Amino acid sequence: MTTGVSYDGTISGTTSYIGQIATLAVVDPTDSAFLAILPQMITYAENRIYREVDFLFSSVANSSYNIPIGTRIISVPSGSNFAGAEWGGGVLVVAEQINLITPAGTTNPDLGSRVPLLPTTKEFLDAVYGSSLLANLGQPKYFCPFDDYTFLVGPYSDDTYQVEIIGTFRPASMSATNKSTFIGLYLPDVFIAASMIYISGYQRNFSSAAASDPQMAVTWESIYQNALKSALSEESRKKFEAAAWSSQDSSKFATPTRG
Repeated sequence: MTTGVSYDGTISGTTSYIGQIATLAVVDPTDSAFLAILPQMITYAENRIYREVDFLFSSVANSSYNIPIGTRIISVPSGSNFAGAEWGGGVLVVAEQINLITPAGTTNPDLGSRVPLLPTTKEFLDAVYGSSLLANLGQPKYFCPFDDYTFLVGPYSDDTYQVEIIGTFRPASMSATNKSTFIGLYLPDVFIAASMIYISGYQRNFSSAAASDPQMAVTWESIYQNALKSALSEESRKKFEAAAWSSQDSSKFATPTRG
């Protein structure tokens, strides 16, 4: 198995992320300036990776939300733990699918029926289902995002329905209190390379001054891109989005058709 990294190496089977970065950057791991930038270095590296790789593990279902009777709003509280998952949970980033749970009043999706709501635009909902008059109430059929934590449905709900949101969440970041993360354990090469790009700024290695190495960030960016490419390929295989919509990587000797 891959030798992953954890925050300080205290997780069994891992090495220290802080120690690895300090060694590669040739800095004292106890240096106060280094420790001050550590949280934002982790944030930079993790955000780049999460935004560029659509991880299978970060797509989860949450059925703790509802549409109250006579309304058209699904509200996901800002900053709430969208996924009580293995990797520390996190906030909702992308809603991929919303299922209405029927019959009304059913809270467990597995004890009712999932009715997928169709994505549309706010303009369509306003034009066709823009009134909450009693005669216009019905079982919601459509939804659209209003902001990052609010979704509108149409028509206005004729009862209180539970909904299941399937979406991508942003896992909790690596820290002194959350020492082990998916990226640290399974993509340490990508994680470290992205971190080294950030720390180039700390070391002022972005200029051509004699005392700096202007190629440091460029070199680590190249290493990061190469490592990222293989991670993207692996995630595509997991989701059967690889060659010919299969779980197999492209063959160097034969290319199967997509039909």
